[in-house]
Amino acid sequence: MDSYRTFEDLECYKEARAFRKKISLWAKNLPAEEKYLLKDQMIRSSRSVSANIAEGYGRYHYKENIQFCRQARGSLTETLDHLNVALDEKYLAEESYVFLRKHYEQCLKLLNGYISYLQRCTQKK
Repeated sequence: MDSYRTFEDLECYKEARAFRKKISLWAKNLPAEEKYLLKDQMIRSSRSVSANIAEGYGRYHYKENIQFCRQARGSLTETLDHLNVALDEKYLAEESYVFLRKHYEQCLKLLNGYISYLQRCTQKK
């Protein structure tokens, strides 16, 4: 963590931010009846990913940071479920789903890597 000046330098944050932007852009195309249902849930859960990474980074304690990153991982997984609902309800085309799913998987990979890094840091103390 010493080589990072802010949470914005973290690769997992950068990817989560890009994912959030893609989700928000796509969610604007949902039907009006989903405005306060699926759209709201997707936007909230995707925003929670990057917000929890940022909040954890600001805690300055590895164990607290890990806990917030785990919450971010939970929100990321929740967003995937919302994408599955959108696919099942035919709001999302298969090719768009595949594209967003790849972004999800990259976010998950980077977030898990960051959590592993933080866990190693706690063992050094």
